[in-house]
Amino acid sequence: MAEVNLRFPDGAIRPVEKGTTGSELAQSISKSLAKKAVALTLNGALVDLADPIEADADIRIITRNDPEALELIRHDAAHVMAEAVQDLWPGTQVTIGPVIENGFYYDFAKDEPFQPEDLEKIEKKMGEIIARNAPFTKEVWSREEAKEHFREMGELYKVELVDAIPEDQTIKIYKQGEWLDLCRGPHMTSTGQIGKAFKLMSVAGAYWRGDSNNPMLQRIYGTAWAEDKDLKAYLHRIEEAEKRDHRKLGREMDLFHFQEEAPGSVFWHAKGWTLFQELIAYMRRRQKAAGYVEVNSPDMMEKHFWETSGHWENYGENMFTTVLPDERVFCCKPMNCPGHVQIYKNGLKSYRELPVRIAEFGKVHRYEPSGALHGLLRVRHFTQDDAHVFLTEDQLEAECLAINDLMLSIYEDFGFEEVVVKLSTRPEKRIGDDALWDRAEAVMGDVLKRIEEQGKGRIKTSIFPGEGAFYGPKFEYVLRDAIGRDWQCGTTQVDFNLPGRLGAIYIDAHSEKQTPVMIHRAMFGSLERFTGILIENFAGHFPLWLSPVQAVVATIVSDADDYGRKVHEKLKAAGIRAGLDLRNEKINFKVREHSLQKVPVMLIAGKREAEEGTVSIRRLGSKDQQVMPVEEALAMLIDDAIPPDLRRERDARKQAAE
Repeated sequence: MAEVNLRFPDGAIRPVEKGTTGSELAQSISKSLAKKAVALTLNGALVDLADPIEADADIRIITRNDPEALELIRHDAAHVMAEAVQDLWPGTQVTIGPVIENGFYYDFAKDEPFQPEDLEKIEKKMGEIIARNAPFTKEVWSREEAKEHFREMGELYKVELVDAIPEDQTIKIYKQGEWLDLCRGPHMTSTGQIGKAFKLMSVAGAYWRGDSNNPMLQRIYGTAWAEDKDLKAYLHRIEEAEKRDHRKLGREMDLFHFQEEAPGSVFWHAKGWTLFQELIAYMRRRQKAAGYVEVNSPDMMEKHFWETSGHWENYGENMFTTVLPDERVFCCKPMNCPGHVQIYKNGLKSYRELPVRIAEFGKVHRYEPSGALHGLLRVRHFTQDDAHVFLTEDQLEAECLAINDLMLSIYEDFGFEEVVVKLSTRPEKRIGDDALWDRAEAVMGDVLKRIEEQGKGRIKTSIFPGEGAFYGPKFEYVLRDAIGRDWQCGTTQVDFNLPGRLGAIYIDAHSEKQTPVMIHRAMFGSLERFTGILIENFAGHFPLWLSPVQAVVATIVSDADDYGRKVHEKLKAAGIRAGLDLRNEKINFKVREHSLQKVPVMLIAGKREAEEGTVSIRRLGSKDQQVMPVEEALAMLIDDAIPPDLRRERDARKQAAE
């Protein structure tokens, strides 16, 4: 009998008979492993335990507690949900049910809409199906056999799905007891392995295959986890996320709003614009200290310019355009980079001047589908803290590391200490020779190793094949917020292509013309998006230096109003963003209202405080109050309100003076 060699994660190689299944392999190792096993990986790909092993392979037996099993738990839960729905409402058609981040969904064609209370019925039925512990079994059918079966069942969407499967692929049918579905797989061995840690979350409408010309289906979202504690933790995160929703807090704090007449565009209110400008001021200081010069480029340029840059071919569908009376076509800029190349080109550059670092808080315009818009997190018009560095290839690694150090320092100033740096490599749709991409990816691969070494376990790294920009590979910086969510923010992109396409040069040491390398760099990314992330991360409780309103002076009685005005003027003169509340309302009402507005500090003044020259300090989130002289309170607030970068500069000066 022919044998195949299987390599295990510890490097051990084990010969087995060709055609041995994963179940048989697990059984041959130990009975306890066979009981725990739910799937296996062959050369990194998840497959069913029942699949025969036909060739030499790297292999790993997956148990239910392994991270890879979570996708299977959710996949199986989706199938069980579909069976439960058809059991409760016969005649309902099931369509597509994939695994998604944190859960799964299934789209159903049903005449009557699902009601919120139906989710509990479906969950109960799912529990019954899971308790039956019916085995998952796979069958391969002919194309016509599958179509005929689903046609007889009235599952016309499934017939369409069978037709969409490429001719060179087999038609797989998975059964769980008597119920079956068209599916690529894999699955665990039985429904019982799903467990009880699942919950159906919501119902939404969804067009068949995402096309608004197709029928509207009903989509049920669910989540599933390996353990009940994981489910509870996830539900707690969801609850926290709802409390922290930046759209809700934006209304409560009077920061911004959106309206239908300008979809995907922000109407910034005074407080929100103050926050926005504080972010820009912070970044402006950090960039200036790092050697960047700030510029500004046109919002609109002629179409041929974007054709030359490659954006029209690779990004044209996302660009806003307008045709003038003279028939010239202009485009609103979706990116700042071509404009920065023009600024770089205005005057001959020597190699001695490189790197040249150009920065801009540039407003860019990108068409996002209406369904993708989401508050500040996904908009059509936004401001980037964009910068481009023109340099020689020899300077590339050092500059990428310097940008990384600056980026991590900035994120730390905002409280983000868990960061993942992802290297995204060449996409299928791209410009430039592969040789240039090879050079760019080689440098960035070396930099990624250095980043991981310098991070000392705090900074994690990973590689995203095929996810780079069309003009070059990139680093993506992913931040983890206060409730464990990940946000992609900054990017560093190495570009060997665009400078040459737009005619950028420098004169080298031999008086020869050379094309510079270009780094595209954004730290916050979109300032609108970063603002939304900050609102949710801090739940609106901004640190004092960043808060739109840093303090409010509130009086208890009208006799203290004149004193309150004087305290307010002192705060304003000291640069504190302060409000004044002299309304004829009870102090508890004022405290509650300003707490909802997330004002960090309240300075409360009554008749006694006015007589003694003191104020009662109340911090947001604390019930304690501290009474102190006005000048002492003022000095404390001035110190607390110093931005972190300026605080470091102050402390460094003090240390040098000592």
